[in-house]
Amino acid sequence: MTRSAPVTAAPQSLGRLRLRLTAWYVGTFFAILVVLGGAMFSVITNRLDRDVDDSIRDAAADLAAAIQARGPRGAIDALRIPKRILVVTDMMGNRLAGPPVEPWVANMARTAAARGEARTSHAEPDDRLLRGFARTVRAASGDAVAIALADEIELEDRYATLIAAFGAGALGALILVAAGGWLLAGKSTAPVERAILHMRRFMADAAHELRTPITVVRSRAEVALLQPRAPDDYVEALRAIERETGRLSRIVEDLLMLARADVGERPIARERVFLDDVTSDAVEAARAIAGRKSMRVEVDDFDEAPVVGDAALLRQLVLILLDNAIKYSPPGRGVHVGVRSAGQRAELSVADQGIGIPVEQLPQVFERFYRGDPSRSRAEGEGAHPDGAGLGLSIAQWIVEEHGATIQIASPPGEGTRVTVAFPLAGPASVVSSS
Repeated sequence: MTRSAPVTAAPQSLGRLRLRLTAWYVGTFFAILVVLGGAMFSVITNRLDRDVDDSIRDAAADLAAAIQARGPRGAIDALRIPKRILVVTDMMGNRLAGPPVEPWVANMARTAAARGEARTSHAEPDDRLLRGFARTVRAASGDAVAIALADEIELEDRYATLIAAFGAGALGALILVAAGGWLLAGKSTAPVERAILHMRRFMADAAHELRTPITVVRSRAEVALLQPRAPDDYVEALRAIERETGRLSRIVEDLLMLARADVGERPIARERVFLDDVTSDAVEAARAIAGRKSMRVEVDDFDEAPVVGDAALLRQLVLILLDNAIKYSPPGRGVHVGVRSAGQRAELSVADQGIGIPVEQLPQVFERFYRGDPSRSRAEGEGAHPDGAGLGLSIAQWIVEEHGATIQIASPPGEGTRVTVAFPLAGPASVVSSS
């Protein structure tokens, strides 16, 4: 018998969840970019404004120095400042040198004459915005006003360059965030997807395993009730029903244990117990099962081995390993059990003389409902126990992990199977707790 086919289709809702998570990543990053971009743009534009104001102030100062040295016309002819308009007026705003003086420039000159300096902005009809700075000059040729003008199109060009650079960087960052968010969302949903797939496969396998004994019980009952029968026939039908309900009960108990283990609801005692005593008790129980196949359960090494754990679970672990060894061994063979204390480890070993496990199946034997190749159960007609549901080794692995132990399976072709479980040895003090 083999396990039922696994459910492999991923829920479509996880794909939508991944898209939503990616959209949240991108949306959140975009909002951060907008806030940071707005703040940065405000800071940078203020800085650029100050730079322009400082530059026209410096230009007016250079012009004033040139006026003192060369006079108004000589200053304008000698001084060239890129992207700056230079004008010299008298104290009333009348032009002395430079381009024609517009009324707003004359007003700025008169304000400077009264205050020593002046600053203003002016919007032209063609939507251009001009900035100006004026300062008074005392020269041998007479008092004058040195004026420097700047066109704010320079700032607009800088703003456009800044916005383009920031927009390109933001677009690239959003693309990277979208790609990274998609990958992160995939990694975030992968455990959920695996859990859902595991749950769906578990439910499908459980339904498959439960359906068989239920179908047998129902069929036996229907056949028995189909027509009057002899008492012995009813007894045989009831015995068959009892066997199937017993198998059904064991499957349900195993499923319940695994379900409680998955959610951490199975309390585990932590006390100092002797692995050799627990194993000896389990061996006595297993000998009754082995006797049905004329098999022997032989004890080899049996050292005293104190460990910390749950005695009931440890006994169940040994019984699972012994049951598997007996189940997959031909009649008349022997199963060997040993407990050794070596260093800081206590080792439990169970070895059979069965047909073994193919190498390619070893990584899967601890999966729930996995029972390997049908040839592993070929001894069923010879007294084996075909009522297993493939849950034993899953429970065994859980018990091993809860006790901080390790489990290894070696199965050379044609030489049987040896299972070794290594526990940490307990100290001299007893530990009693539960988890």
